Amino acid sequence: MQQDASISFRPATRDDLEIIVALLANDDLGQTRETLQETLPSSYIEAFAAIDRDPANEVIIGIDINGIFGTMQLTYIPNLTFEGATRCLIEGVRVSDRVQGLGLGRKMFEWGIERAREKGCKTVQLTSNKARDRALAFYEKLGFEASHVGFKLYLD
Repeated sequence: MQQDASISFRPATRDDLEIIVALLANDDLGQTRETLQETLPSSYIEAFAAIDRDPANEVIIGIDINGIFGTMQLTYIPNLTFEGATRCLIEGVRVSDRVQGLGLGRKMFEWGIERAREKGCKTVQLTSNKARDRALAFYEKLGFEASHVGFKLYLD
């Protein structure tokens, strides 16, 4: 997979977790649901460990000359639909304010879509909160179609 020499993408490690959580917390919605403090709550550490153990999940980070600029989680889901095709779910996407508008988010998605192809996926899907107008427009520019209606049920 060819990419710009000044940027790279790789699976995250435990050492990246504090920066990832800071990215997740750095928007209006993230501020209401993430806990950003000097010592990370153990729930983040436990969740990352579970993701890291699971071969069907990857947290990916984007790195430029200034460090980590973005993150996304890729989950590979085997399905019976579409003749047993595997799909890739992209979630937890964040790109640092410092690189907004520079095309790095697009490059991160291009990398993630190519990764899904490498894993044999036939579909890439994502969800986004309706309040994220800029993100929704961005996903449409990338070729994603708002083809389904999604629902969530928050459990206690």
